[in-house]
Amino acid sequence: MAKPDYYETLGVAREASAEDLKKAYRKLAMQFHPDRNAGDKKAEQRFKELSEAYDILKDDQKRAAYNRFGHAAFEGGANGRGGSRQDFGFGAGGFADIFDEMFGEFMGGRRGQGQGPSRGADLRYNLEITLEDAFVGKQASVRVGTAMLCDSCSGTGAEAGSRPVTCGTCRGHGKVRAQQGFFTIERTCPSCHGQGQVVERPCRACSGQGRVRRERTLNVSIPPGVEDGTRIRLAGEGEAGLRAAPPGDLYIFLTVSPHRFFQRDGEDIHCRVPIPMTTAALGGAIEVPTIDGSRAKVTIPAGTQTGQQFRLRSKGMTVLRAHHRGDMFIEAVVETPRNLTKRQQEILREFEKDANPRDTSPESAGFFAKVKELWDDLRD
Repeated sequence: MAKPDYYETLGVAREASAEDLKKAYRKLAMQFHPDRNAGDKKAEQRFKELSEAYDILKDDQKRAAYNRFGHAAFEGGANGRGGSRQDFGFGAGGFADIFDEMFGEFMGGRRGQGQGPSRGADLRYNLEITLEDAFVGKQASVRVGTAMLCDSCSGTGAEAGSRPVTCGTCRGHGKVRAQQGFFTIERTCPSCHGQGQVVERPCRACSGQGRVRRERTLNVSIPPGVEDGTRIRLAGEGEAGLRAAPPGDLYIFLTVSPHRFFQRDGEDIHCRVPIPMTTAALGGAIEVPTIDGSRAKVTIPAGTQTGQQFRLRSKGMTVLRAHHRGDMFIEAVVETPRNLTKRQQEILREFEKDANPRDTSPESAGFFAKVKELWDDLRD
């Protein structure tokens, strides 16, 4: 019986890309794998055909030969396996490639790749600063507990006169393999913990780890204009790696504490300022603090209402890595007088008696006029 066309076996077009071939094979191989179809001879045969087809088509040179000569290109053992596949695709390539791609990390990494010395872990440090610090920037000192390179062995983990040797269990690969049925499982070597080397005479100071736990002080430069949540990376200031491997990084996460007067909105500053009723009614001027420590004069026009804002240009926050500042917004909060004397009460009553509400309080007069109309409509 004639052998089926490899492209038809995988269900792809002849111009299918390498990625399309891999996807098609992955899907069908998982469907017809013998472990999922125990005792099913047809599924086993189908799986063999899929593995053979993919093994040919995934190789550019073999695929070109197949496209030109068909199955005749591999008769008589031209494919290096005598034309007959009996290994279920678990040799170099085939299903082993797909299995490694899907489960390699879960099983301890890609096939045939040693892990080698592990890079040190990254560290995080939370630092709280004031709004003034965020405005001008600052130099801060932080104390960090971390694993540092052992001075006694210079990070090798071995006593003086000794040095790490190739692990006899994994032969320097950092991984060991175990056969389980059709699958070859890789896991981290238990003897060297993935390092590929073992220390015959461990350093007494670090017990062979190549690093010791210490606390150190670091200087952090905080640039002007940073915002809450800004992350600063200090390369190489994290934990030292095992056996002189590269260190990790230190990440400083900034938190800007709330301010007594100012609220920040990006590059702008907002401040709510209470205004005496007389100043709001008659007009005047007030002085307000600014984030740079100076004072700014604000002119209050007559008739100012609560919620009215006044803009002070370039009095806001420093902008990160820029040469300009944001603006400052003053929000007026008109304060109603309290604890009035009898004379003050008399003056206000005289004012109320003489005033025309439509002129002195147009908003309240208009509101109650509309309410009266509503009541009249309901009464009718």
